[in-house]
Amino acid sequence: MVENDRWGTLLAHVILILGVFVVVFPVYVAIIASTQESGTFLRGVMPLLPGSYGWENYRTVILEGRSNAGAPPIGLMLWNSFVMAMMIAVGKIAISLLSAFAIVYFRFPFRMFFFWIIFVTLMLPVEVRIVPTFQVVASLGMLNTYAGLSIPLIASATATFLFRQFFMTVPEEMLEAARVDGAGPMKFFKDILLPLSITNIAAMFVIMFIYGWNQYLWPLLITTDDGYYTIVMGIQRMVTGGDSEPLWHLIMATVVMAALPPILVILFMQRLFVKGLTETEK
Repeated sequence: MVENDRWGTLLAHVILILGVFVVVFPVYVAIIASTQESGTFLRGVMPLLPGSYGWENYRTVILEGRSNAGAPPIGLMLWNSFVMAMMIAVGKIAISLLSAFAIVYFRFPFRMFFFWIIFVTLMLPVEVRIVPTFQVVASLGMLNTYAGLSIPLIASATATFLFRQFFMTVPEEMLEAARVDGAGPMKFFKDILLPLSITNIAAMFVIMFIYGWNQYLWPLLITTDDGYYTIVMGIQRMVTGGDSEPLWHLIMATVVMAALPPILVILFMQRLFVKGLTETEK
């Protein structure tokens, strides 16, 4: 029995190691490629050891960009993506918290009807409603603005549903105790529900930040000024823009820089993120 467990553990570790290798190896290749000179890719053989052009490549993409492909320096594009992702994440969480709070703790006509209307919007991704949304944004003069990049993507049925489910697990005695102490609805929300929701908020923040960071179609549609290009748009333009062959060493350097902010957010909020997804009792 012990021998069987040992072999099972060994097999599980082998599978995990292979899975990690499959995931990490492309990232390693991208990092290695970002340190090579441009002529390396024309030889048809990709080195597996770092080159000596890493500092030069990263300095080029951060400070200069690639003008012949229509891509500005990635410092600006990283900032645009960060602002967009932060506005989407914070906006989604704020609106979802308040809407879930209203649905659970207030009794008003058609309360559940409105909740199910919100829930049904899960079946309507951005691509389905993108044309009317674009018309509204253009009519409001929000093209080439941070508001236009983020506000149409702020509403979230997923976050509303998850916060509603959590609020329903909060004991009713807490609400009664708050009423006895003279706390109004917003004080109960601020002093009791928000502290209890920290892990859920952290988990939703990570998910929504990455969702906003990876957006491509919507920024591509409403952005014509390169001062508002996001990093995902920049990578696509570096690959397809210009008359010359793609400069893969610069593209890989941009890809590595684009992956850093989401990774840092996950590492910084890892404990709360995992706890928010797995915790079942408060």
